[in-house]
Amino acid sequence: MTTRRDFLQTGLAASAVLAGLGFGNVTRALAQQALTQDQLLQFDDFGNLTLIHITDCHAHLKPVWFREPDTNIGVGEAAGRVPHVVGEAFQKLFGIAPRSPEAYALTYPDFVDLAKTYGRMGGFDRVATVVKAIRAARPDSILLDGGDTWHGSYTSLETRGEDMVRVFKALGSEAMTAHWEFTFGTERVKELVEMMDQPLLGANIFDAEWDEPAFEPYKIFEKGGLRVAVIGQAFPYLPIANPKWMFPEYSFGIREERMQAVVDEVRADGVDLVVMLSHNGFDVDHKMAGRVKGIDVILSGHTHDAVPEPVLVGETIIIASGSHGKFVSRVDLDVQGGKMAGFRHKLIPIFSDVIAPDADMTALIDEIRAPYADKLSEVVGETEGLLHRRGNFNGTWDDLICDAIMAERDAEIALSPGVRWGASLIPGPITREDIHSVTSMTYGQVYRNEMSGETLKTVMEDVADNIFNSDPYYQQGGDMVRVGGLGYTIDPNAEMGNRISGMTLLRDNSPIDPARNYVVAGWASVNEGTEGPQIWDVVESHIRKLGKIPALGETSPITVKQ
Repeated sequence: MTTRRDFLQTGLAASAVLAGLGFGNVTRALAQQALTQDQLLQFDDFGNLTLIHITDCHAHLKPVWFREPDTNIGVGEAAGRVPHVVGEAFQKLFGIAPRSPEAYALTYPDFVDLAKTYGRMGGFDRVATVVKAIRAARPDSILLDGGDTWHGSYTSLETRGEDMVRVFKALGSEAMTAHWEFTFGTERVKELVEMMDQPLLGANIFDAEWDEPAFEPYKIFEKGGLRVAVIGQAFPYLPIANPKWMFPEYSFGIREERMQAVVDEVRADGVDLVVMLSHNGFDVDHKMAGRVKGIDVILSGHTHDAVPEPVLVGETIIIASGSHGKFVSRVDLDVQGGKMAGFRHKLIPIFSDVIAPDADMTALIDEIRAPYADKLSEVVGETEGLLHRRGNFNGTWDDLICDAIMAERDAEIALSPGVRWGASLIPGPITREDIHSVTSMTYGQVYRNEMSGETLKTVMEDVADNIFNSDPYYQQGGDMVRVGGLGYTIDPNAEMGNRISGMTLLRDNSPIDPARNYVVAGWASVNEGTEGPQIWDVVESHIRKLGKIPALGETSPITVKQ
């Protein structure tokens, strides 16, 4: 097999030009001169089939800032393995020059400075330009959507996902799988599927009553004389991580034996290539790639990892394409005799100041956003520091959300879900759209109740096991629950029930008493009938009262043992 570090080469000339100029003083205009659209899209055609992969955009139609994680802990066999490498270690692993365009796109160091130089990333009018360019070179390419597409923004909530269906229809996406899509409820999912020009694939989605497949498991494409099977794998733990009562008709699960059976079925049908369009998360995909035989390519989603090279497991390659519209993956394959003989891959960074917007997609996005333009753009406050959320523990957006919950709901402790979605903000204004970027969902009520110290410990231990279980098949959550008003120590490598220690109420630095009840407020409860104000209203009220948010996150009450 052959591969190249194409992504790393795209900015090589730019890095060389900028290195001698004093990078901190380089203007965005100069950066744009050094980076060009042609550079970003350059690719030497290879083989006889091309896959295009986009995943986890979370309904972010416009360009965003998005800082990659500073903490991504792998446990068990995943320890120290991609994607559990961050920052300078990630740069060293992939030969990325510090403070280069690639460093900005793929890692967190110097993020604010580099954001001011290189600007925002993503935007579906830019994505459309990239997709059209690839299709011009490779007319038989297959565009695939990895899910978490209909959820995560003001307009997706207001239109109940229709905005994203329209955009991906215009983009020409040919198949998708799902996760957060199901939080619009069964009936809305069915309505949106009817609107699409692509199937929602899920070999692991079953009818809960009859225990039989509920969605198409795969689609066979005939492209360039080849027959390509694309098998969908929806997020396995939807009824645990999200409210089961919203989609009680369906059951999910990893269903490894089912995947093997479907692979065997399409292989028996004589397909030339098998692709798994997955929303498992990277570590689950890695394990599955080593156990299910006959998959050539896994297009990985859910954990938002952006990896500039394919990861090879046996004869299967895993492609991780990032999130929030920051990247588009192009995978060229040489398929011969019913098997993958070689591949070439490029993780294309969508620098929005460099890639020209596609006029048709711009017009569609403007049309979708027009009814909400005034509300989206309304400034509600200002931040003096970076607001971000992406990593195993609290980010500064999470700190702000928890502060808002405690202040507005008069609580001693705040709990906020360990979700990965939501754009970053560099110092400057905070708009209503920015707040919705990190809070928008269909069950955002902020509850307030009492919880004993013992229960708090149990909750924290359960979530920690969901994240740090050494077997990826038992990792059922996102990242660690975000906390406000609470300090603790965590040992990710400890056994279940022994990971959390030193729990402290920050209000008076007293140890959490197992027998005492604490006033706890939080949001995104999976329980039906949860009552309380919506989280975006709570956060907006808090920001308006403060006006200016000081820089957060210089110290953390969370200690991690490694």
